[in-house]
Amino acid sequence: MSQLVAIVGRPNVGKSTLFNRLTQSRTAIVDDTAGTTRDRQYGKVDWTGHEFSIVDTGGWVVNSEDVFESEINKQVELAIEQADVILFVVDAMNGVTDLDDHVAEILRKSRKPVVLVANKVDSNEWLYNVPEFYALGLGEPYPVSAVNGYGTGDLLDEVVKDLPEPDEDEEQLDDIPRFAIVGRPNAGKSSLINSFIGEDRHIVTNIAGTTRDSIYTRYNKFGFDFYLVDTAGIRKKNKVHEDIEYYSVIRSIRAIEASDVCILMIDATRGIEAQDASIFSLIQKNKKGLVVVVNKWDIAEDKSTAAIKHYEAAIRERFAPFTDFPIIFASAQTKQRIFKVLETAVDVYKNRRRQVPTSELNRVMQEDIAAYPPPSNKGKFVKIKYITMLKGSPVPTFIFFCNLPQWVKEPYRRYLENKIREHWDFSGTPIQIFMRDKS
Repeated sequence: MSQLVAIVGRPNVGKSTLFNRLTQSRTAIVDDTAGTTRDRQYGKVDWTGHEFSIVDTGGWVVNSEDVFESEINKQVELAIEQADVILFVVDAMNGVTDLDDHVAEILRKSRKPVVLVANKVDSNEWLYNVPEFYALGLGEPYPVSAVNGYGTGDLLDEVVKDLPEPDEDEEQLDDIPRFAIVGRPNAGKSSLINSFIGEDRHIVTNIAGTTRDSIYTRYNKFGFDFYLVDTAGIRKKNKVHEDIEYYSVIRSIRAIEASDVCILMIDATRGIEAQDASIFSLIQKNKKGLVVVVNKWDIAEDKSTAAIKHYEAAIRERFAPFTDFPIIFASAQTKQRIFKVLETAVDVYKNRRRQVPTSELNRVMQEDIAAYPPPSNKGKFVKIKYITMLKGSPVPTFIFFCNLPQWVKEPYRRYLENKIREHWDFSGTPIQIFMRDKS
């Protein structure tokens, strides 16, 4: 089961600052001007071994002069609907406002776990204002300062405690590949799914959670056996009234997290857009396998070999630095190369589970290290003595034991990764490299 936390509240209470603090990033734009956040931000949080997704929403407003008010409010409502846990952020300096009461009423009706966050407790004097928020009827307020990090540890402890337990049915799917078809609206996701399963469906199992959870459809024909990962309601487009771009991404979070390999659909008639990059970023953050499908190739204006090479180069340039993934030009409508898509997704899944013997790994990589050793630092040299690959890791993970691991910088890590990819087929899957001390 995917785990999603949404940050909500009225404008200018510090939601984006809290998002940046919890994700340890500077992704969200922070400004004193109310209403700065309109486009949603997504990130990953890792706390005491628990990893979950978090979404920053715009400030809830009513009767304002902001032309984006209705769209922001719709997206906040959608985040509340999709989230497993909601962080309701209020301002300890200003106390309870009418807008806080309004948001609290919506949250009480949602019947979701709500953690009340009294932000801007930047000094002890503001602690005396915190008990005032008990009046919102949402339990104990947690005093925090998103600016300096005060109280965020206790807050995350509470969030982790409220997150749902992993679904037992999902845990039983480990031995069969799970493929998620994701992409921006109208890229052809539904058409590809329908082309896969066809009219004569050979569906063995449908495993569904609640209306918010991922659905697994077993596909086992033409020599394939895998689960298609979808989210409930993703094809009920007549019932979608929210901002379609936002809807696409927030649904994609759950599908991506529940998958092994993501099939990212790109519309050949529209090219690569910001939404494609956003979904690609989600796939990368979750360390999932990737197959890029350029759909609607049957109606592309130029289908020459030169056009294909140009399109491939543009995609890899946009998604850099991760460029080792397959790209397939297909048409879900005419079923052109759709089975190539399935074959490639299976290959990426196998690459993701590939295990390189330790003896072979050391024999091959030590030659590359000797040809181009790590740069020296202050007259001292890094000596990589031993290399091994972790067994059972969901992502191919390599451990390099050396005498000075802290001096191995990112450019040399990329060199090692490139050499690994050069010798063994890890196309479509991310690789993790760790340096460990062995003096």
